[in-house]
Amino acid sequence: MRAWLQRWREARTLEKRAIPDALWQLTLARFPFLGYRAEADVARLRDLATLFLARKEFTGAHGLAVDDAMAVAIAAQACVPVLELGLPWYDGFIGIVVHADAVVAQREVVDAAGVVHHYEEELSGEAMHGGPVMLAWSDVDEAGESAEAGYNVVIHEFAHVLDMRDGQADGIPPLADRPARDAWQRVLWVEYDAFCQRTAVRDQTLLDPYGAQAPEEFFAVCAEAFFVAPQEFLAEHAAMYALLRGFFKQDPAAHVAAAERTSKRTS
Repeated sequence: MRAWLQRWREARTLEKRAIPDALWQLTLARFPFLGYRAEADVARLRDLATLFLARKEFTGAHGLAVDDAMAVAIAAQACVPVLELGLPWYDGFIGIVVHADAVVAQREVVDAAGVVHHYEEELSGEAMHGGPVMLAWSDVDEAGESAEAGYNVVIHEFAHVLDMRDGQADGIPPLADRPARDAWQRVLWVEYDAFCQRTAVRDQTLLDPYGAQAPEEFFAVCAEAFFVAPQEFLAEHAAMYALLRGFFKQDPAAHVAAAERTSKRTS
């Protein structure tokens, strides 16, 4: 699509289909981590969420009705990671399927001896290459409260979307060149190995122990904490914080610190 036509369509969408003020303010109140940034950035997040809603298709599973408040809550959180990267990073899929609660998926794995094992896995979200993205509304709805624990299912699954943009889920999103990829991999593996060692001895960590399952899961749980509990994540995983800050081109810990200083001055 020609650039001028794309800009015209986006401007028209923002004019005709903007998220209503009351609904946007309600969303910010429910999920405070969305507002821990400069006022201009919050406005850009709103525009991005509006365009996201225009490009994606929401489906409620098993009769669930996805209302405007639910769709905006998901869109706003999904757009946080691409605030500086841009919506084209999400161009590889359209569908978002929302379940009322976590779902049980049937899995199978083949071990080193060639034996097939079947098991069940409870999922609060899942991102598949080419879509759709599945989310459990019960977890999305509680994101304001679960942020303190560094947990956010929307950001987790959309981190997987970013990771898979180069065709594979490996904890390494598309980067500028091979040296950048090599540098990323060095930090990722050191941090991942250390995290696996901590979880193996049941050490208390900010990050969800699920991140020890694989490097791609570690990347996703890091992305969650980076955006919703950034100061705690910085204190516990400084090297990963620096890596994500460079990739996402955002510094959430600095935004939170600035918001806290402003709150103290006005209280």
